[in-house]
Amino acid sequence: MAEQNDSEKTEEPTGKKLEDAQKRGDVVKSQEINAWFVMMGGAMAVGLMGTSSAGTIMDALKVFLISPEAIPMDRDHLRGVILHLGMVVFGAMALPLGVLIVAAMAGNLLQHAPVFTGENMKPSFSKLSPIKGLERLFGPKSLVNLLKSMIKFVLVGSVVFLLIWPERDRFGLMMTWDVSLLLPLVKALALKMFGGVIAVMTVVAALDYLFERFQWLKKQRMSIQEIKDEYKQMEGDPTVKAKLRQLRIERGRKRMMANVPKATVVIMNPTHYAVALKYEKGMGAPVCVAKGLDAIALKIREVAEANGVPVVENPPLARALHASVEIDQEIQPDHYKAVAEVIGYVMRLKAKIAGRGRAN
Repeated sequence: MAEQNDSEKTEEPTGKKLEDAQKRGDVVKSQEINAWFVMMGGAMAVGLMGTSSAGTIMDALKVFLISPEAIPMDRDHLRGVILHLGMVVFGAMALPLGVLIVAAMAGNLLQHAPVFTGENMKPSFSKLSPIKGLERLFGPKSLVNLLKSMIKFVLVGSVVFLLIWPERDRFGLMMTWDVSLLLPLVKALALKMFGGVIAVMTVVAALDYLFERFQWLKKQRMSIQEIKDEYKQMEGDPTVKAKLRQLRIERGRKRMMANVPKATVVIMNPTHYAVALKYEKGMGAPVCVAKGLDAIALKIREVAEANGVPVVENPPLARALHASVEIDQEIQPDHYKAVAEVIGYVMRLKAKIAGRGRAN
């Protein structure tokens, strides 16, 4: 039955389905991205603070190597020595550890915003089922993760081997070197390994993230019936209905305002009504391309004036047109004469202005 249900889920998930999944904490997450950030944090810690931290710890340990007989062995003094050593080590390692913690957090935050949900804390009997446990342990997902880990181990191990093998002859000599000379070499080798591993992990992390996203989207797929049910649920929600209605109104208003610059004239009651009409030769009658009340009327006037569309104040005609004509409709025959006089006036005004321009 489960296979049948999965085979029916052939449709891409809707935005609501993806949003609900994220609210439940079901998000795309690649462990390789986290590992890449931790590796970068480790490289930064070694490069910027490795020498100073190691030097601080080395100085604290010198007394144990050079003159251990000088260390008092009674309980009170020994406790003080150990406490001092612990504080020195903690102080030296605090900043590098802080860098690693920040890097690990960044790896998670880059992939998705923080999600606070108690979904995974709910009791589930399937988690106690031995059969389900075996399926999780030996299922396809576990086998894929095992294969990815093996490939990553081989790639990273090969890179580390290729980087370290040329230095093999120096390792024997390193045992005779002074610690002050040894630390820079160890740092250089560590950064060299970090660089090689990070280069490989960059490719691995990118491919793993794409794979995890593909798997996540595949899991979120929906059947046709699920899409229908979701649509019905959304349509029945008063909040969603109001939001959709508001969106339709706003889109319609934007389209209407975009038509105002194409109008022939805007007829207004100075502040309350505005009707934008368009008329060209060959048209049966002027067509209303925009209309509105109060704030919308003022906006129509503003757009018209900004685009050089004549604005004529005629309160009775503006009110009559607003009440009798809808957008994209021709005006009523009762208003032909009054509108024709206005458009004729506008045409004569434009011709007069054009004549002055030619004369100049």
